[in-house]
Amino acid sequence: AFKKDTGDTRETPAIDVCRGLLADGAKCVVYDPKVTPIQVFRDLSAPKFEWDRPHGWSKSETHITENVQVVADPYACAEGAHGICVLTEWSEFKSYDYQRLYDSMVKPAFIFDGRNVLDHEALRSIGFIVYALGKPLDPFMQKSY
Repeated sequence: AFKKDTGDTRETPAIDVCRGLLADGAKCVVYDPKVTPIQVFRDLSAPKFEWDRPHGWSKSETHITENVQVVADPYACAEGAHGICVLTEWSEFKSYDYQRLYDSMVKPAFIFDGRNVLDHEALRSIGFIVYALGKPLDPFMQKSY
């Protein structure tokens, strides 16, 4: 959800992020504490800016259903993943066991904090490669000119 503590998905950047990942051939596993699986599939298959209008499934239904999974547990979401994208400000995302998440992921493990709600230094000390919106890249990822 875009807005903290709601299931409101209108205008959420998460839709565009997921669409971009899918276009690049990724498989996406989605966890959201308030948004239903049917809403996730509707949002991802709807034409841009039509999330809040009643509509049927688009032609991309098969592609979406084959490459997107919605789970009810954040730890199941990270299992076997290459990266985690945190795209909401929900407080619960601050209190997860990130060591447990890291341990279940493919290495190197990436985390993108699109809302700057996480402790980036703590994540780096676990071993994550951290990308945070508006923050500098990890030093080893910066090019020296």
